Amino acid sequence: MTKGRSLDLRKQKGFTLLELMIVMLILGVVLGAVFTNMDQAQQRMTTEETKLDDFQQARDFVDQFFRDINQIGDPNYKLMDVSSTFWSPALSTPANHSWTNPYVNDHRFAMGLVKIDTTSIQFEGSVNGIGSVQEIIYQINGSGTCTLCLQRSQINKVDGDPLTGQNSANWGTEVNDVIGTPIYRYFLYDGTEITGSSSPCALPADYTTSACATTLANVKTIQIKLRIQNPNITDPKTGQPIETSFEGEVALNNCSMAALGQALSCN
Repeated sequence: MTKGRSLDLRKQKGFTLLELMIVMLILGVVLGAVFTNMDQAQQRMTTEETKLDDFQQARDFVDQFFRDINQIGDPNYKLMDVSSTFWSPALSTPANHSWTNPYVNDHRFAMGLVKIDTTSIQFEGSVNGIGSVQEIIYQINGSGTCTLCLQRSQINKVDGDPLTGQNSANWGTEVNDVIGTPIYRYFLYDGTEITGSSSPCALPADYTTSACATTLANVKTIQIKLRIQNPNITDPKTGQPIETSFEGEVALNNCSMAALGQALSCN
């Protein structure tokens, strides 16, 4: 009985050390591949979530811009009886330039477009819904403290020059990490684009010259394009900072007080 049992034990075989090492190596390779794929999937998920957040931020900002710009030039002097003697105080604010409407400096009337450029736009309109006029500015680095921020300012208009006679801007809503220009593109009623080399009025343009006042009064369409490049997260495929873009276009009912006698302005 004892001899037979010894023979049975000698016939049993286990794993050698080499076999165990090979198994561990294969297992390590498999697990490494699994964890690598999981890490890449996590990176892609984070990238897509950031892109979605940036896209939504840009969309919300552009929607705000469209809501504001749709109120441009309202309320306008053409909608009111400026001959009435019941104005209090009287409509006595003089315009600074002979080509502008006489009431352009009055806080009760919205001038419309005040100044345009590739990275900024300034205009007047009633955006608060109660009939008073606000001065609205969208500008890259408006506050001077964020070079890649597109910021928005809204203040109540006061009697004075729309460009130089208003209170300090109140910078609020913003989009971060904005790159590239132009952000804004402007087109006249005939489809002509206003550029940095346009004649007789080139960007940047405001109402303080007769030629540019006429140009502002004839702007029909504004295009906006936001490119956001997030420097904190890189695309796992390209190794570059992720980038998101959003574009839009709005047609103006341009009730401009920048220039007199404009047949194409709001009548």
